Amino acid sequence: MPYMDALAQQEARNDAIAASDAEELIWLLEHPPVYTAGTSAPAAELIDPRFDVIQTGRGGRYTYHGPGQRVAYVLLDLRRRGRDVRAFVHALESWTIATLGDFGVEAWAVPDRIGIWTRDIDGQEAKIGAIGVRIRRWVTMHGMAVNLDPDLSHFGGIVPCGIADYGVTSMARLGVPVAQEAWDEALQRRAGDFLSAFATIEAE
Repeated sequence: MPYMDALAQQEARNDAIAASDAEELIWLLEHPPVYTAGTSAPAAELIDPRFDVIQTGRGGRYTYHGPGQRVAYVLLDLRRRGRDVRAFVHALESWTIATLGDFGVEAWAVPDRIGIWTRDIDGQEAKIGAIGVRIRRWVTMHGMAVNLDPDLSHFGGIVPCGIADYGVTSMARLGVPVAQEAWDEALQRRAGDFLSAFATIEAE
C-alpha cells in the first residue's frame, strides 16, 4: 500500500478511536520504496533521496520502508491502557524482540539507540527493526517495521534513524528466510503478550 494512503487511513482511524467510533487496530502491511522523516529528521541525514521523501508526524528521524519489510501499525487507545507512553514503546520493543526470537534471531533494544538490534553476519551490531510512534489524543499511531528481506542498499539513501555508526541487516541476510505469512502468524501469536502489558498497567 502506498505510504500516503496508509497514513491517511491511520489518521482517520485515530480520530475514530478517539471519538469511540471505532475499535483499536493492529495493521500489518508493506509499502513501495519510500523514505519517511520524523519530527526530528535533519536535512543532512538525507543523503540520496532516490525515492519519495514524506514528512510524518511520528517521532524520530529518517527511515526507509519498502518491499521485504513488514510494517505493523498499532492504533491503541491509551486512555484505556494506563496513559503510559514509555510502557507502550517498551511493550512494542519486547513484542518485536520475542517474535524474532521465535525464529532463532537474538535481538535487543539499546537505551540510547532507537530501534531493534541484533548481531550481523560480520559479528557487529546492526539494526533489524525500526520503532516510531505518534500519540494523538492518547491514541497511538505508526509502530514498528522489521526487515525480512528488503533491498538493504536502499537504506544507503539516508542515515537510518540518525545512527551512522551501525549497519542495517535483515532476517534473510542472517540466513533465516521468513515468508511474510509466517512472520504475521508469529507476531499474532505473541499479540496477547503485547496487549497484556497494558492490562497490567490498567489494573494498577
